[in-house]
Amino acid sequence: MQEKQAFRIGGLLAAVILLVVAAAGVLLVMNGQKVGAVAFVISGLLASSFVIVGPNESKVITFLGKYVGSINEAGFYFTVPFSARKTVSLKVINFNSEKLKVNDVSGNPIEIAAVIVYKVTDSAKAAFGVDSYDRFVQIQSETGLRHIASKYPYDNHDVEGVQSLRANADEVANELRIDLQDRLSIAGVEVIEARLMHLAYAPEIAQAMLQRQQASAILAARKIIVEGAVEMVRSTMASIEQSGVAELDDEKKAQMINNLMVAMVSERSAQPIINTGTIY
Repeated sequence: MQEKQAFRIGGLLAAVILLVVAAAGVLLVMNGQKVGAVAFVISGLLASSFVIVGPNESKVITFLGKYVGSINEAGFYFTVPFSARKTVSLKVINFNSEKLKVNDVSGNPIEIAAVIVYKVTDSAKAAFGVDSYDRFVQIQSETGLRHIASKYPYDNHDVEGVQSLRANADEVANELRIDLQDRLSIAGVEVIEARLMHLAYAPEIAQAMLQRQQASAILAARKIIVEGAVEMVRSTMASIEQSGVAELDDEKKAQMINNLMVAMVSERSAQPIINTGTIY
């Protein structure tokens, strides 16, 4: 089933015509002609065919149980007589999913939630394709979010070429939007945007994962410190040799390099010991 335009004419024009018919019927009845009563009754029955469509709203028209079309333009109309009308909102809707507890691709339990922005683009599918399109969107959004979350690790731990939920939020959001669009097309819904709004480790492993992140950060910092210290020692030794301040053999060089590295890399301030010589 796909949306199509229902029969309609301007409501004001139809109202004027019905008023004229009703007035003529009254005059005929007053003149003793029975056809006037028929005209008056018919005009009264046709008055039920008027419908008002609001902005960003669609009226889905059914006649004797059959879908005959939709009216999507705001205004006052005269449509199919004795028909039933169902209102479908065409406004943009924000849906915030509940926090879901799922396992990522590594099996780690995580909490995840998303915000889905959507709107109805086919009123016929929204009205007749599913039982309740808004409830359908909620259920399918949670299903799609679980599916996408299980395809990625929470974090790539700085491994190149590995996409993760935390480091590749834009890519994950785009894949979620495409997945939801496939799921929701049967309901005549267009997914405008899908974004992760909450992402965290589950409470039972959050402390352990925090320690792991802290350890990774410490290792990365120590690596930078060591690399910088090595460069500074190399520059210092080259400067001493070029300036001729002192002549150092291999043993003295090794001792000086060791002292410099300890002073630069150590987490505590160096405690210098001054050698004042010996009395003997």
